[in-house]
Amino acid sequence: MSESTQHIPILSTVSNLPLHFPSAGLTPATIRAQIFKSENRFNSKGHLIEGNGLAEYGAIIRRKGTRSVLIDVSRYGAWLSGMEIP
Repeated sequence: MSESTQHIPILSTVSNLPLHFPSAGLTPATIRAQIFKSENRFNSKGHLIEGNGLAEYGAIIRRKGTRSVLIDVSRYGAWLSGMEIP
């Protein structure tokens, strides 16, 4: 393999992601909340609420033209454990 070869990520749906991290006690609802809070946003008073950093890890993949969201399992795992971005 050459250095220019891209890493092909292992992708998971939100519903299947807890199966990859059984000891983390995750549920699909927890993961959806993490996705919602992944980027900076403003509250109703206009104050900035900082995101949890998940978006910065590149773990969230939104497919154009659909509401479908996939998760890069290795990047999510790195975020979950507080490791550097792979």
